[in-house]
Amino acid sequence: MSYLVLARKWRPQSFRDVVGQEAVVRILQNALRRDRVAHAMIYSGVRGVGKTTLARIMAKALNCEGQGDDPCNECDSCRAMTAGSAVDLKEIDGASNRGIQEIRELKENIRFFPVSSRYKIVIIDEVHMLTTEAFNALLKTLEEPPEHVYFMFATTELHKVPITILSRCQRYELKRVGLSSLGEFFAHIASHEQIAISASALDMIAREADGSVRDGLSLLDQMFSFAAETADGSVAVLDEDVVQVLGLVESAAFVALARAVFASDLASCLDVLELTYQQGVDLQRFAADLLEFFRGMMICKSTSQPASLLDISADELASMQELVEEQSKETLYQLFHIFLQGMEDMHFSRQPRLALEMVFVRAIQVGQISPAAELAGRLSTLIEKSGGAIAPPTQGTVAAPPQPPRPPMPPVSQPPPSEPTGSDTVQAKPPLPTLERLPEKSVARPTAEPLPKPSKPAAVASKPPIPASSEESVVSPPSPSESAAPEVEVVVASSKRDVSRDWQGFVGYVKERQAWMAQVLRLCEAPHIEDGKLIVRYENPADCLVLSQPEKIQALTTYAQDFFQTELSLDICSMDFHQKEGDGPTPRDDRRALGNDPLVKMVAEVFDGQVIGIRTGPKFR
Repeated sequence: MSYLVLARKWRPQSFRDVVGQEAVVRILQNALRRDRVAHAMIYSGVRGVGKTTLARIMAKALNCEGQGDDPCNECDSCRAMTAGSAVDLKEIDGASNRGIQEIRELKENIRFFPVSSRYKIVIIDEVHMLTTEAFNALLKTLEEPPEHVYFMFATTELHKVPITILSRCQRYELKRVGLSSLGEFFAHIASHEQIAISASALDMIAREADGSVRDGLSLLDQMFSFAAETADGSVAVLDEDVVQVLGLVESAAFVALARAVFASDLASCLDVLELTYQQGVDLQRFAADLLEFFRGMMICKSTSQPASLLDISADELASMQELVEEQSKETLYQLFHIFLQGMEDMHFSRQPRLALEMVFVRAIQVGQISPAAELAGRLSTLIEKSGGAIAPPTQGTVAAPPQPPRPPMPPVSQPPPSEPTGSDTVQAKPPLPTLERLPEKSVARPTAEPLPKPSKPAAVASKPPIPASSEESVVSPPSPSESAAPEVEVVVASSKRDVSRDWQGFVGYVKERQAWMAQVLRLCEAPHIEDGKLIVRYENPADCLVLSQPEKIQALTTYAQDFFQTELSLDICSMDFHQKEGDGPTPRDDRRALGNDPLVKMVAEVFDGQVIGIRTGPKFR
């Protein structure tokens, strides 16, 4: 007899042999025990988790002569179904029998009663491959099947099955088998096959299986064939054999890489990468495993129960927890982000190794990142130690210029009466009332001429202040003698801005108030001020159509005056607005015509290119 692979040899024949699907097995056994079996069932899940196997076991249990909650595998019906010769079990491959004609033949067949069993069982594997017409032909039969028929479906893509089919079935979603369950199952098989294999090798095979029992059995079968015989004649599978055959990287390499990254040792990182590359490991796979390793360290740092979130061995979990003891969450997050971005760069790079080396360079430069709360605490400690004093700004820090102190107002005194001359016809004004006569919280302010605006910044020059004789004094106009004294010169620094240099700042200033208006301003061409007007030109007349409305111009003028601190008006129009009648086309018109030329467009389309610049004139002809 030909060799039977492990995936077929160790296929479960009863519910107690199923690995990792305890919840579904319990539901099915209780349904058999309580006579609550649905007439249509659909099993979904990833490949190799036991969908078709559970359907076959359920079919055997329904027709088993023992009528228990688990097939006996000893009666004629169980042995016939195990051998695949049962007449009343119809197993259909949905990928190759997906048309409406096959479903019609199936409907004709199930009308007849079973030949040797109690029920007719119809199992359709990969049911999502059926056509829409086939599904529609099955609807009525699936909703009200004959009493002697049970339907069982299996699919890896449940979302492709029509909702009308799903609503007529009981759904059983099978999960991925855990790493520990796979490891125990593979160890039992290795012991039965009399082949020695270490626990770490079983962990690597189980991790490579990715929750699929069938994939794991295929890998285990391959390793049994690769294993060498020892001196005593037995067969043993070594860890090095698993790494070599499956193209994996040992977890020790990732631990060494993590230590080198945390220690900012770039040379060690490159050495590990070189060794991995020489072993023929796929760098894409290596980067993915490294990213998964840093994800595990992030989880170990973030939660107190990482074992429930990480499907890894106990030794690898202990190594991760040891590595992250002295690292902060911010550092681990930043490194994870760097490696995640590096994987995307490697995917689109022709030199994935160079891209990965640059990822290590960026990771080394991260260093230790201190949390913001810790930095704030350090700053508070320094301020407390310095007595709350704030250090002056260092070089490079722009500080606001100190404001000169306002000189106190001179005391109020009654000006001496002057003798009117012959030409004087103005009578002397009565003295101002004192503060005692004024209402509470009222202030008398003299009228004075405004100070002239200085042309450029200058130092503040003033005479020494005269102390007030009393707080209850009233401000009065200066006397003629006082007016002859040198005036106080107050200079205000000019805050005017240049349009060409500060235009982007003005656009940001407008964006804070009206975002859409800022987007339109970004499309203008070379704004400048000319004769007190802010000239804003647009190449396309449609761009300035909205801004040309009076209310929009008024609002934008206000923003411009506030930002540039000068009186100006606004002039918004297109480039061609001031073109005189009879003038020839401008160079911009020539460039626009060349860009829209059909021949230019056809050449750009043929060569899969684009026009990035158009130059005209005698120099470029």
